[in-house]
Amino acid sequence: MTAWLLPENVEDVLPPQAWRMEDMRRALLDLFRRQGYQLVIPPLIEYVDSLLTGVGADLDLKTFKLVDQMSGRLMGVRADITPQVARIDAHLLAANAVNRLCYAGSILHAQSDGFHRSREPIQIGAEFYGEPGAAADLEILTLMLQGLDACGVRATQLDIGHVGVYRALAQAAGLSGAIEHQLFGALQAKDASAVAVLSAGLPTALAEAFAALPQLYGDRGVLAEARARLPQLPAVSAALDTLDAIDAGLTGAEAAYDLAELRGYGYHSGVVFAAYTAGRSRAIAQGGRYDEVGRVFGRARPATGFSLDLRELAAAGA
Repeated sequence: MTAWLLPENVEDVLPPQAWRMEDMRRALLDLFRRQGYQLVIPPLIEYVDSLLTGVGADLDLKTFKLVDQMSGRLMGVRADITPQVARIDAHLLAANAVNRLCYAGSILHAQSDGFHRSREPIQIGAEFYGEPGAAADLEILTLMLQGLDACGVRATQLDIGHVGVYRALAQAAGLSGAIEHQLFGALQAKDASAVAVLSAGLPTALAEAFAALPQLYGDRGVLAEARARLPQLPAVSAALDTLDAIDAGLTGAEAAYDLAELRGYGYHSGVVFAAYTAGRSRAIAQGGRYDEVGRVFGRARPATGFSLDLRELAAAGA
């Protein structure tokens, strides 16, 4: 084997792309600073019992693991910075009622997220801790759009969902285990026939609600349609109220609402969103609310944020 070959999906960044990425990093961090977000720099490696606590199986599989020769304990190379920032909020900045934090750094994936995608993304993002309402979600969404604009990348599409809608319906239906997992997958795939089969034994109102979710996609009119077609469950109404409030305050992008968007369902607890740009099928930036992530660190409290990969962003702005 040629000695200078790099591992698969690991690559050098050469000029002028390296300068483009650095310019974007500076523009984003300067924006975050102006908006009151404080920079944190978590370590590249941690003991796995803190690095992977509560993050789920997907991130566990992506994490490179090694034995620390000083302590003999198992360590991991971070595959996502967000859980580290949640740990910092919970333990090192716990005296603050509200924390606005930002970060930028390399992460490493044991498995690639897709064909030709780097296993060494450069992740940059912002997190807002301590505020539960739609105003915090709107602040983060607006900051994400401002960040893309500062980097010369225009979001041509903004998809917004709320995992609380599906969660409320699943709870009302008493779903769990394999059936919930299968229905979740069918909704993600927008497979209407599979949704109908899996919900056939449920009460009519709930079966009709699950069948409606893949159809509830479009502009703000979808939110009014959802109120008419979905059961009047308190959690469903609260989720739609949040989306209405975000829609009323959102400027700078036309939003499409997707009530079958369950990306990050095991991790997120409320609003989820993703920004797309022309000519690229993958989201250029994404995020959402994840109120439960701090629980494993002893401080479960409201949290919302977004992140993006500087490599992907520079390629989109090329």
